[in-house]
Amino acid sequence: MTVLVTGVAGFIGHYVALALLDRGEQVLGIDNLNDYYDVRLKQARLKRLEGRNGFTFQMLDIADHRAVLALKDRFADLDRIVHLAAQAGVRYSLVNPFAYMDSNGTGHLAVLELARALPRCRHMVYASSSSVYGANSKLPFSIEDRTDAPVSLYGATKKATELMSRSYAHLFRLKLTGLRFFTVYGPWGRPDMAAFLFADRILKGEPIPVFGQGEMKRDFTYIDDIVAGILAALDRPPADNGPEDPPHRVYNLGNHRSEKLLRFIDILERELGTKAKLDLQPMQPGDVRETYADIEASRRDLGFEPGTPIDVGIPRFVAWYKSYHGVAAR
Repeated sequence: MTVLVTGVAGFIGHYVALALLDRGEQVLGIDNLNDYYDVRLKQARLKRLEGRNGFTFQMLDIADHRAVLALKDRFADLDRIVHLAAQAGVRYSLVNPFAYMDSNGTGHLAVLELARALPRCRHMVYASSSSVYGANSKLPFSIEDRTDAPVSLYGATKKATELMSRSYAHLFRLKLTGLRFFTVYGPWGRPDMAAFLFADRILKGEPIPVFGQGEMKRDFTYIDDIVAGILAALDRPPADNGPEDPPHRVYNLGNHRSEKLLRFIDILERELGTKAKLDLQPMQPGDVRETYADIEASRRDLGFEPGTPIDVGIPRFVAWYKSYHGVAAR
């Protein structure tokens, strides 16, 4: 049997595919390789998968629902889905909002329809986001908290994916699990995320835009911990307890600690051997001041136990960053 991984050239997607291959799974990966950020990084991630026994790649945009549904005829042995393809980024949603509706709306619906059409599909895990919590002032963020007041279009589309998924679980008894990721970082990470963006500007001697006047805090979660949580969820489909309790569950995947952004920058400076130039700015539209994951349910149901603090994760990221960019050690 084969696992479909959408967004397989993405940061999280390619790690999930590697982990599945490492345990002997067959993997079909799809991605449209769009230019939201440097396509060469996506291609480099794919090279880590190419040639691996059991891996197949198809260039495909999930917003093309006909192409997505056609997969059921070409890959009849698909029995699980890890759906990670999405238009990411809070601030970019202010610039190109239709990209979010195409990918996170139409695209998510297309993958749900594929799951519905596949005769052997026994579970679909999909990526949600901590952005669904909006400006929630209660910390840590719990899956029991209200999530009906997002402060960004990105967060609104991710909440929509959860609602669509619950309706499909109710109507068609599909087993679906949504995972709310909290600020994932690590080697091979996205250039628009803090670790990559800050390292790049520090080494170029350019100012780092630090929003919220440096008072922002984030629950930074290392990539290995996220991948472990995804696979644990994939292996534990939710039970179908009848009409009042459809087989749909949502969990937080975070590091369960909220770190000051300035401390994150301090560790980057130490590892890069260069002092950052800070450009303190006010909060941006759609941003929140602090995120912090309550992972009690993830621990109970998935055995999720993150074990990588930023003091360990950031040095690993910097080592990769220097190697990838050919930066000499200092």
